[in-house]
Amino acid sequence: MVHGLGERLQLKRTGLKISQKEAAGAVGVSASIISNYESGERTPSVEVLMALANLYQCSTDYLLGLEKASDAGIDASMLDDEQRARLQYFLSSINK
Repeated sequence: MVHGLGERLQLKRTGLKISQKEAAGAVGVSASIISNYESGERTPSVEVLMALANLYQCSTDYLLGLEKASDAGIDASMLDDEQRARLQYFLSSINK
């Protein structure tokens, strides 16, 4: 397991106010697998790690601890659910 990966995964997910069930559905695994990643019991495959980074709007380098938090993503904590959804849609459309 990569040191701190689980904590960074949980931090990004909760910061975007995404449930484990929502994250699981978005990347094609079960909610219990997301829980296992966040608790450090399992390590995601490269494909799942890339999908989680895309979902959480950060780099895989950040999730792996190779990049500082201040360099990764944006703070959307002040947005309501609808604004966050719109932002996520916008960001996913420009990343294609």
